[in-house]
Amino acid sequence: MKLYTYWRSTTSYRLRIALNLKGIDYESAPVNLVAGAQREAGYAAVNPGLGVPALELEDGRVLTQSMAILDWLEEVQPEPALLPRDPVDRAHVRAAAFGIATDIHPVNNLRVIGRLKAMGHGPDETTAWMNHWMSEGFTAFQSLIRPDTPFCFGETPGLADLCLVPQLYNAHRWGTDLDPFARLTEIEARCLALPAFQAARPEAQPDAQPGATT
Repeated sequence: MKLYTYWRSTTSYRLRIALNLKGIDYESAPVNLVAGAQREAGYAAVNPGLGVPALELEDGRVLTQSMAILDWLEEVQPEPALLPRDPVDRAHVRAAAFGIATDIHPVNNLRVIGRLKAMGHGPDETTAWMNHWMSEGFTAFQSLIRPDTPFCFGETPGLADLCLVPQLYNAHRWGTDLDPFARLTEIEARCLALPAFQAARPEAQPDAQPGATT
């Protein structure tokens, strides 16, 4: 399989973690979002949404949208499980995960920040924008997860952890005040100690750009 990815993309990051956890081999195909490679005709044919990730299966079919791909992965490779078996528990995990995937990430992604800058907002304003929505989202997320488990909802990382760690990467990058979120940073440290998370980290990717500021 081929994963169209970008080293700093949080949506790509969460998918890299899942593939690693489930032991699924893939070829990395970097798409430079900052350079606008996602808008080139060749890639637009792969993913009309002009974003990453996209996962090209061995038979040539392409899946897009990270959360949809994660659902597919859970169906075709159910172990190790990213979701609990109980339907109510599954809904709770999904609610927390989607709090990051649909509430925080969409208003903080590259295209939104680019649009804010095009409307005349400077770097300080766009950074404040991102930090505001991350703080709001983390507050909700922290109240939704379990308070008494090593990871968000259990003894092993699941869907919520896969969404949390990449978003915290952005939070560190942009200077979000994480003092109120000790529970989240403790989970992050446990996750990043695992090989599947380590291999998925942005700086470990083939297209990583040391010292990049954008």
